[in-house]
Amino acid sequence: MITITKLLVAILGVVVGIVFGAIPGMTATMAVAVFLPLTYAYDLETALWLLLALYVGGISGGLIPAILINIPGTPSSITTTFDGYPMAKRGEGERALKTGIVSSFIGGMISLVALWLFTPILSSAALKFSSVEKFLIILFALTVIAALSKGQMLRGIFAGFLGVLVTLANSFSVNNQYRMVPDFLKSKMSDGFQLLPCLIGLFAIAQIFEEAEEGMNFKIQKTDSELEGDVKFSLSDFKGQGVNVIRSSLIGTFMGVLPGVGGSAASILAYAQAKNFSKHPELLGTGVPEGLIASESSNNGLTGGALIPLLSLGIPGDSTTAVLISAFMLQGIQVGPLFITQNPHTWNTILIALLAANIIMFLVMFFPIKLISKIIYIPRTRLYPVIIMICIVGAYATKNGRIFDVWALLIFGILGYIFGKIKIPASCFLIGFILGDDLENYFIQSISAANGSLTVFFTRPIGWVIWLLIIASVAYAIWDDRKDKKKKAAAK
Repeated sequence: MITITKLLVAILGVVVGIVFGAIPGMTATMAVAVFLPLTYAYDLETALWLLLALYVGGISGGLIPAILINIPGTPSSITTTFDGYPMAKRGEGERALKTGIVSSFIGGMISLVALWLFTPILSSAALKFSSVEKFLIILFALTVIAALSKGQMLRGIFAGFLGVLVTLANSFSVNNQYRMVPDFLKSKMSDGFQLLPCLIGLFAIAQIFEEAEEGMNFKIQKTDSELEGDVKFSLSDFKGQGVNVIRSSLIGTFMGVLPGVGGSAASILAYAQAKNFSKHPELLGTGVPEGLIASESSNNGLTGGALIPLLSLGIPGDSTTAVLISAFMLQGIQVGPLFITQNPHTWNTILIALLAANIIMFLVMFFPIKLISKIIYIPRTRLYPVIIMICIVGAYATKNGRIFDVWALLIFGILGYIFGKIKIPASCFLIGFILGDDLENYFIQSISAANGSLTVFFTRPIGWVIWLLIIASVAYAIWDDRKDKKKKAAAK
């Protein structure tokens, strides 16, 4: 049921998400991670309205700096700079922003329809899974690490297995024995490291450390056009672009379904296809709405697509959906094949919340865009102290006031900072941390039922299919990694 509280929370989430998406260096993932502690104050439905609104707002907000200052606010906004910034430079900033906002709205709505249609189908197929298939699905989900660590696969795999190792540092459920825990910490770590301090430290505190190292002296030069006297937006900009916007939205949705591919790949593919099918491909990159439409409809198409494997199979496709899976875990809900059948009300809430978030995003951004565009100039020295305070309070409240969780927040923040220095993807560590416990539990259940025989993982038909998917995923990741390295070598 839609209530005033949920609508207000959604408006807050969209606005805050836009701020995080619009300020270079801050992302939708960071927005969801920072505000996750606030969900303790709400029931699950209200919490989902807030988090999904942050997700939609964070992805959409990236178009503002991409168009106005040629800096993509999010990785998925890279191709938005190709045509958006040239339009702004010649006095068409407002037109470019509104074109991008409408495209984002259409992409989000198409991905929502795909989420509604395909998630129940995948879930019903996965209902036949035993602990064996569940273990293999978790193993398949871990292959996401290989895809997310494109160009640095060994480092990504190391981070993923380190995440699995760290999450197992707790009391073992079978014989209640501690593992990898020093004696002086046993009283504090009976439940191991908590998820909330881990993800906030990795994605918020680590980012603040990086900014502090640079002195937070990043300054933004204002564009020649301050949106005053700009060429006005008209729906005629979409004339003849119906196929482009639908194709780009579907590309974004499909790329979201594929674990580990990400928004930047979706927008680049959509932009490339728009150029291939364009009547005037030579104009793309010079400042035409066609390229802007392709980029923005694809990256917002990613939002619903990325939730399909998350809700139907329990596989987080990227760092943002990995944070969203954390929200379900904190509320005691297990995403996966049984999610829709066991939580039909929550499933309907997700669909309604996504619909509302996309509508609110459009209304909040389209009409007051001249005012919204000023948020890129907010000084980080004023913004980050507030974020640090929210992070510390959230970590402290994780287990009803444990100072150890605040120290854990700092530890994971330092770890995330070090990861950034040595080029190890923090998202790979987080996915290993989230999936490690389930990987162990399903493995123990499977071999216990088979009297210790490992052949149980190779004797079921559904298991064979999952093994094929695992092999295909790893093979593709290796091929893509080598191709990326060859491109970098050729560029040098």
